[in-house]
Amino acid sequence: MLKDVRYIACITSALVPAALGSTSAMAAPCTGAGAPTNTQTRCLTAILIPGNPIRSFDISWVNPAASEYYLADRSNAGIDIIDTFNKVFKRTIGGFVGIKFLSTGAIDNNHSGPDGVTSHGRWLYAGDGNSTLKVIDLNPASAAQPIQQILSTGGTTRLDEMALTTDGTLLIAANNAEDPPFATLFQANGDNRSSNVFAMSKITVDPSIIPPGAGLSLEQPTWDPTTKRFYTSIPIIANNPSGCSLAAPVTCHGGMLVVDPLNVSAPTAVIGAFNSSTNTGVVPLNACSPNGATLGPNDNLMLGCTPGNNPSDTTTLVINAKTQNYANIGNITGSDEVWYNSGDNRYYLGASKASGGPKLGVVDGTSVLIETIPQSSGAHSVAADSNLNLIFVPQVAPVATVGTGGDTTTNGAGICGSNSGCIAVYQSGFIPIVGPPSR
Repeated sequence: MLKDVRYIACITSALVPAALGSTSAMAAPCTGAGAPTNTQTRCLTAILIPGNPIRSFDISWVNPAASEYYLADRSNAGIDIIDTFNKVFKRTIGGFVGIKFLSTGAIDNNHSGPDGVTSHGRWLYAGDGNSTLKVIDLNPASAAQPIQQILSTGGTTRLDEMALTTDGTLLIAANNAEDPPFATLFQANGDNRSSNVFAMSKITVDPSIIPPGAGLSLEQPTWDPTTKRFYTSIPIIANNPSGCSLAAPVTCHGGMLVVDPLNVSAPTAVIGAFNSSTNTGVVPLNACSPNGATLGPNDNLMLGCTPGNNPSDTTTLVINAKTQNYANIGNITGSDEVWYNSGDNRYYLGASKASGGPKLGVVDGTSVLIETIPQSSGAHSVAADSNLNLIFVPQVAPVATVGTGGDTTTNGAGICGSNSGCIAVYQSGFIPIVGPPSR
C-alpha cells in the first residue's frame, strides 16, 4: 500500500522538480517537441532498456500496487519490467519469439512477440507471436524460471491484446491476425500460489458480422466490474452502415463485442448481434473503427478509433457500457492502446496515427481533449501508474540506428536523450506526494 498520498492539482512548472525530488540528470533526456514546457503533462525522464535498441514493441501494462510497468519488447524478445516508483529498469523476462520479418524486410507484426500483456498480483500473462499464452510468476522466488505455463490457442499467428476480471480469475485474449479472428476465454490464476491456467472457450463472431476472408480483426478488450462483461474493440464490421465496403477504400465502421464470461458456451461460442436482454453481442459504432478500449468513470468506455482502419473515422469515441449512449471526441484520433488513469481522472491515448504525426493524447474524465504531445513513430502503447500519476510511453530508436520500424521523426531521440529508444516517463498535471510502496 502507498501511504500519505496527497494530490496537488495543476501545479506550476517551477514547482514540479522540487515536489518530485527530481534532479537535472533525470530531466536531461526530455528535450524537443516531445517535451513541451507549456502542457499540463510534462516529460520527466527517459528509462533506457539494456540490450538491443528498441525497434519494435507492443502493449504495456502497469500494476500500481507493485509499482511495476511491463512492456512487450520484441526487440529484446521479452517483457521489460520497470520500477515505477524509482523510475528504473529492473529486468527483462525472456523466452519470446522476438521480431520476425517479411520477405520485404518489413517487420512481420502478425508473427512477432511478445504482444498483449496484463497482470494480477504475482501473475503476468503475455501473448506471443506463435499463438501461445505465457503465464509468468513475478514472485522473486521464481525469477530463475518465471514462465510457469505455455498454452497454445490453436492459431498460427500472434496472441495479442487481453484483459482480466478484477479478481484475476478470468482472462480473455484475442488472436487478432487469424482469419477469421477469435478470442479465447481462460480460467486464470487469481491469487493462487501455483499456476493452473486453462482454456475454457474459443469465441468467434457470427460470419454475417465478421465474414471469413475479409481480413478483419479483434483488438483490445477491457473489463467492467459493474456490468460483469468484457468489451472488445472490433476495428471493422460488415453492414455498418448498410451496404458499406469491407475492401479498400473501407467505408464500414467498427463494433464493440460484449461478452458475459459466466454464460459462454464451451468449448466454442459464436456471438452475434447485440441482444439487449442478455447484454451481449456486437454493438455497431458511430464513426469509429477502434483498436483500443479502456474503462473510465461511470461505466464509460473509451475506444481508440483510427483512420488506419477506416479513413473517415477521424474522432475518438466514448460509449457508456450500460446505455450505449456515446460522444465523439474531436481533434484526436489514430489510437491503438488507450488507458484510463483513475489517479488523475484522465484518459491517455497512444495515437500513433494521429493527424500531423504520432501523439500522446490526454483527455479528461468528462471526455474533453486537454492536449496532445508529439511522439516518435509508432508510439502506440501507453500505460499509467494511478498511485504516482506517471505515464509511460515507449519510443523506438531512430531509423538510422535500427532500420525498418525505426523513428522517422526527431521526437524520440529528443525524448530519450539517446539513439537507442527508451520508455518516456510523463507526469500528470496532478502530482502525488507519496512514500515508497510497502510489500
